[in-house]
Amino acid sequence: MNDEPIAVLSDIHGNVRALDAVLADIARRGIEQIVHLGDCLYGPFDPGPVAERLLRSNWPAVSGNEDRALLEAARGGPASRTARFIVERVRHEHIDWLARLPRTLTFDGLAFACHGTPTNDTRYLLNRPTEDGTMRPATDAEIVDRLGTIDAPLTLCGHDHLPRVVRLDDGRTIVNPGSVGCPAYTGDRPVPHRAENGSPRARYATVGFVNDRPVVNLIAIPYDWSAAAAEAVANGVPVWARWLRTGRATGWRKG
Repeated sequence: MNDEPIAVLSDIHGNVRALDAVLADIARRGIEQIVHLGDCLYGPFDPGPVAERLLRSNWPAVSGNEDRALLEAARGGPASRTARFIVERVRHEHIDWLARLPRTLTFDGLAFACHGTPTNDTRYLLNRPTEDGTMRPATDAEIVDRLGTIDAPLTLCGHDHLPRVVRLDDGRTIVNPGSVGCPAYTGDRPVPHRAENGSPRARYATVGFVNDRPVVNLIAIPYDWSAAAAEAVANGVPVWARWLRTGRATGWRKG
């Protein structure tokens, strides 16, 4: 990672329409460096187009919890319907690429990247599910505790699909770019909850540096989410269609 601005992507979830819109916007801005924070293919879409783009890319990338789920399914372990759907449609090269992804990355001591938290890809770093099913921002103290020994000036994380920038009192900056391909979802751990952006737009972030201080831009991009929703319905996961069209979550379980 050098002084040039970078684009930070996370949680594509197989949505090639959203990914292509984001990549077009990145190219328009003249940004050449891209970092990806995991959960590449898991979703009710043909995974081939996204898998091919990622296979050809040289982006630094980390593995997400849903990437692990696909690897487990490919190896014959327990699998959801969606995981089986994807594994049946990707090539061995795609699975091998997922298997090579590290859990975390460090960039010259200046930046650290993970999917969830530095030690747990299923835990949120910047938010916390509540008993009433909503998400509340984590406090600075909670974030410091979850960062553990990571003291890089810039930490990049994903997983909860909610764009947010936090600047701690000690100068550290934490960035979640939001989700490229899934603007809302529901989960059941540690308690049933929903995460929602309230907009169907694809999300990513840019990070530049001024006087060694990160300058972050959270970006929302329009794309053909109606076509993405129609594909989700055609593939038998209509709840995703509501999430994709509205950026709002309904029900309590992911498809």
